[in-house]
Amino acid sequence: MFGNVGNIFRVEDLRRKVFFTLLMILVYRFGSALRVPGVDAGAVAQLREAANSQGALGFLNLFSGGAFGSFSIFALGIMPYITASIIMQVLNVVIPKLQEWQEMGAVGQRKITQTTRYVAIAIALLQGAGLTFIFGQGNGSAFLGAAAQAPDVVLLDPFMPRALLVIPTLVAGTALLMWVGELISQRGISNGMSVLIFASVVSGLPYSYYSILQAKKFIIFGILVAVSLGILAAVVRVELGQRRIPVTFAKRQVGRRMTGGQNTYIPLKVNQAGVVPIIFASSVLLLPVLFSNMLGSAEGWRGSIAGFVNDFLVNSQNLVYIVGFFLLIVAFAYFYNSIAFDPVRQADQLRKQGGFIPGIRPGPQTEGYFAKTVNRITLPGALFVAFIAILPYIILWAGDVQSFPFAGTTVLIAVGVALELMRQIDSQLMLRNYEGFLK
Repeated sequence: MFGNVGNIFRVEDLRRKVFFTLLMILVYRFGSALRVPGVDAGAVAQLREAANSQGALGFLNLFSGGAFGSFSIFALGIMPYITASIIMQVLNVVIPKLQEWQEMGAVGQRKITQTTRYVAIAIALLQGAGLTFIFGQGNGSAFLGAAAQAPDVVLLDPFMPRALLVIPTLVAGTALLMWVGELISQRGISNGMSVLIFASVVSGLPYSYYSILQAKKFIIFGILVAVSLGILAAVVRVELGQRRIPVTFAKRQVGRRMTGGQNTYIPLKVNQAGVVPIIFASSVLLLPVLFSNMLGSAEGWRGSIAGFVNDFLVNSQNLVYIVGFFLLIVAFAYFYNSIAFDPVRQADQLRKQGGFIPGIRPGPQTEGYFAKTVNRITLPGALFVAFIAILPYIILWAGDVQSFPFAGTTVLIAVGVALELMRQIDSQLMLRNYEGFLK
């Protein structure tokens, strides 16, 4: 095993890509520790402690690799780009111009990528301005809920001149992260954005496990490690799970050559949506929090709404929050799969290529077969992702621990990106006649 891994460093081109990727990750981690100018160091320390929660703040802090808890230049993380990519993927279904770009090949993909960058910058500007005003004008606890114990004010006085410096800094940090991600994609290994997300979610694992070992007995720590390994094995199995639809291509005469006549399959992943449903569900749960902050915490009906949001939609230990989170993930999994996999388009493309599913007629019957198959495999995948997402809350409630690091979004992202990274490295090794480490 270790000898096969050592083959990575025997290939000069592959070794250079690996070292460049590691260098970019170090740049990212350095920027995550560099605070924006004009913030209160004491308030940032309190915010970092509150970032250990599993609620809204914990979700924001997860995707920024701890940068949000430190209020660093990368506090927004790569989330604006992820949100922009999801928005563009959804709009691709309803905007004909985007569909036209997607069918143009590499040229159209460059246009979509450039538009995604602009949308990401706009989202970063909105998020940066929102967070700056929330934590600069005494609304931090109201935004995150009383259970988070977050500081009300993070920026030093006076507010407005410093806010005009903090907001561009946060937006520039997001733009720099997008550039670093693209450099990794061009000169490194795997997709750059995925690598940055992977570095974000796994960066806090060693300290989290160490804090559990310090706070609890060795027996409880051993049980949690065993649970982590079980979760890892289950997620790997589901991530690799596929429903293979057999496809047969008829023989065709092209010039003097006979082509086709082969049997293959269309792989449909059990967890086709990945972590997108969790991101959607978390964003939806944050919307009432923002709405309640706009209403204020006055007496009367506005105070009742703010109290309901703080008690049920922010508190991750509340049953309403857990059940709502679970149901939203399942619903968004179906929504995303309906967008990502179009049975009509897939059936039409298969017909144009001269292929058919054995026993299924081309046309409406093939479309119905694709739709039925996708719906059947979406349910177990969605239930599994939803269960993994709420598992940290169950463990925190049953195990009386402050945090459980390796579950939920963390393990889904870590496993998905790690498997893709290993596939790319293995393919490059096999291309150069080296034995890979994937069996």
